[in-house]
Order: sequence, then C-alpha cells, then structure tokens
Amino acid sequence: MDDQAADARQDAHRVPGCYRHPDRETGVRCTRCERPICPECMVEASVGFQCPECVRGGGGSGHAPSASRPRTLAGGSVAADPRLITKILIGINVAVFLAVWVEKSLLADLYLVGAWPPAPFVTTQGVADGEWYRLVTSMFTHEEIWHIAFNMLSLWLLGGPLEQHLGRARYLALYLISGLAGSALTYLLAGGGTASLGASGAVFGLFGATAVLVRRLRYDMRPIIALLVINLVITFGWSGIAWQAHIGGLVAGVVIGYGMVHAPRERRALVQYGTCALVLGAVVLITLVRTAQLT
Repeated sequence: MDDQAADARQDAHRVPGCYRHPDRETGVRCTRCERPICPECMVEASVGFQCPECVRGGGGSGHAPSASRPRTLAGGSVAADPRLITKILIGINVAVFLAVWVEKSLLADLYLVGAWPPAPFVTTQGVADGEWYRLVTSMFTHEEIWHIAFNMLSLWLLGGPLEQHLGRARYLALYLISGLAGSALTYLLAGGGTASLGASGAVFGLFGATAVLVRRLRYDMRPIIALLVINLVITFGWSGIAWQAHIGGLVAGVVIGYGMVHAPRERRALVQYGTCALVLGAVVLITLVRTAQLT
C-alpha cells in the first residue's frame, strides 16, 4: 500500500506531456480546452495560447482562425505536407544528376570553379570571370552515384523535421543560404582552378540548424553531436572532399538556425530574415573579395 501511495503522489506531481506529442513535457495548457500543449503546438491567442484544433474550430475568446492559424515553432504556417520542399529539393538534385549522366558536357558549366585556366593564362570560365551562377548550380550538381545517394539520404533525414518545425519559406531560406555560404568559402579558400560540386554545404547547414533546434526543444543532444562528429571526421580524413563547403554551410546553418528558433515573438520575422540577410551579405562580400584577388 505504501508503494502504491508513493506512485500515486509521484504521478500527481509529474509534468503532463503535450496531447499531440506525449513525449514532450509542458506546463502550458490551451486556454479553451485546457489540454497540455508544447511550444510547437502553441498558437498565440488574445489571452494565453490555444491548441491547433481549437484555432481551426473557431469560436471562443481567441482570434478568428484566419487571424491565428496554427504556426510552427519558428512562426511558419503548418503545412499539410511537411516534407514538400524537401521532396522538391531532392527532385531537383536527382534531375540535374540524370542530366549530367546523359550529357557529360553539362558538368563543365555547372560545377564551382574560381578561374580556369589559372594564371598566366587568360581566364575563360569561373566565378572570377563573372559566372556567379556557379555558386548556385554547384549546390545541385553531383557526378558520382554514391555522392548524391549520401547527400539525398541526409537531406531526407534532416530536412523533413526541420521543414516541419521552421515552415516552408524559412526552411528553404536556410537550405539555399547555407549552400551559398559553403560555395563562397570554397571559392575563397580553395585554389582558383579547383573544381567542386555537391549539396554537402547545404546539408551541413541542416546539421547545424538541427543541433540548434534539438537544443531549443531540450532533446538529447548526443545523437546529433555524434552524427556531426562522424561527418566532420570523414570531411577531414577523406581526400578529395571540399571541407570548406562543409564548414561554411555548418557555420551558416548554426547562425541562421539560431535566428530562426530564438527570435522573439514580437519581432520574429525581422530577426529571422534579418539574420538570413546578414549571412547572405557575408556571402556576397566573400565573393567580391576573392574575385578581386583572382582578377
């Protein structure tokens, strides 16, 4: 009887779990139905927070559904398909891979190269010759099957949860700017005639943002840290890998991810997209500096 009484007292003091995510303890309840809700499920109302179901149902004392739609943790709209952008990105990567596999000559126009041929020859192609588009096209270009397979698997595993928590627009901004940051650092630090390609910079940006998100949700950090360490060991231990793209993407992902999930609610969009603009500005500055060095 004593053990049963102790268990009953322990259950009475236990923090309830979110009704949609039972594994997440929370002390916040919907102001209308009083069900426990975690930060991801909270929808700001005129007083307190409401759950997505109460918001969709309308009525009550909160905002109308059109004014207070369910939002993600970062303030994005909750989508019916939380992996749509991830699927589109994978589709673009696969389409470019197949196009290069069919027509090998396309590769020379897509990969990232600073200036080719190197001095003292006159440059005929490269970012330094005005082909800035290579910073983007190289993010979606792969030549080897193992390369695209590894990157797309990582994109699927990391991208889905991030897209769900950030929302489509914020997630897409994170992916593209992280990839550009990886390309820019490769352009800056690699040799002018060094060619590189792959989505690794963007994928490492997702790694960085995932680490920030996991910490924000107070989940166990050990799995993502272990996975990141393994990838960094491969990055620096395997010859032929553009480590600059990995590091550039990782740093950008951490910075943008922090801005996305820690932005104060009252000026969320300003902080989030301002952070993206700052990182993008750094990419432009790095590109200009390296171009001046090579020309």
